Amino acid sequence: MIAADRPDRRSARLFVVEADGTMSDLPRAVFATLFDPGDLIVANDAATLPASLRGTHVPSDETIEIRLAGWLTLPDPTRFVAIAFGAGDHRTRTEDRLPPPPLSPGDRLRLGPLEAVVERLLDRPRLLELRFPDNRAAVLAGLAQHGRPIQYAHVPEPLALWDVWTKIAAGPVAFEAPSAGFALDWLTLQAWRRRDVGFATLTHAAGVSSTGDAALDARLPFDEPYRIPEYTATQVARAKLRGSRIIAIGTSVVRALEAAANLDGSVRAGNGIATGRIAQGTRLRVVDAILTGVHQPGESHFELLHAFADEALLAKASAAFTAYRYRAHEFGDSMLLYRQPLLLSREQNRAEVPETKALLETCYE
Repeated sequence: MIAADRPDRRSARLFVVEADGTMSDLPRAVFATLFDPGDLIVANDAATLPASLRGTHVPSDETIEIRLAGWLTLPDPTRFVAIAFGAGDHRTRTEDRLPPPPLSPGDRLRLGPLEAVVERLLDRPRLLELRFPDNRAAVLAGLAQHGRPIQYAHVPEPLALWDVWTKIAAGPVAFEAPSAGFALDWLTLQAWRRRDVGFATLTHAAGVSSTGDAALDARLPFDEPYRIPEYTATQVARAKLRGSRIIAIGTSVVRALEAAANLDGSVRAGNGIATGRIAQGTRLRVVDAILTGVHQPGESHFELLHAFADEALLAKASAAFTAYRYRAHEFGDSMLLYRQPLLLSREQNRAEVPETKALLETCYE
């Protein structure tokens, strides 16, 4: 696989893995033609915050970089979970970055026009809780003025904020781009509308993809807030009733929909928190297929794909990515992966019976 360092939609490719394991190497331009009338596409409309802030650790006068990584209280933009680094920048691999200066609760950080306070140190050296004493408007203005998008060494040139916003970006709540959405454009949405393919959105605060700390990376993704509009919940319920497919644009959409799932595959509208990992053994109640970027085994995004396909099929797809020179990371090519049929064991079937019976009794009371 090749690390893509800039968006290049004209030559982007799409690797399709059908539910029966059939694989196809296609131009991504055909994506708009692959779904049936009644199918529902769900995308994450979160815009990306300029969440990387360079500055000074005031007690030591040493350089520090803060990467905002999670909301403590959404939508309050004054308190965050953050990752801290020492001197250096994104051109150094994250795992090779210098540690931050020694930090203590109460330490002040000067981050451009903003001042932040270390509220609490967490259980890893780079992980902390951060508070901005300024009000909401001042913090947002300071982020816009001084912050930059989080980026990694495979993208050497600095990114502008518009480089990490998808075409459907709305409220700025994501810490890194919900990058599967880069495959969407207005022509695709128009084509779906003409063919009666449904489209809906949700907002999910996509978090960081790497911390540079292997033990911390093993916990990713962190708990992430989401909001599902009433319209989206209604469209999901209608698609389920008519037996149509639900296609998620990206892992963040899978996390939100499955966190909000009811037993019948419908979802609850409103705010929630996506917790824990979706991985091998996770039963998906809502999503039938996922459009995702090209990821590598071991990454949290790739581990989620084990809920859609077994190890053998994913290994075969990974080998094809290498053989066909697919481009990885957020600006790379795409894979459309359909969920393999779930074969329940007798024990699982028996475990399902009380749930189903209770659901039917509730419906007909």
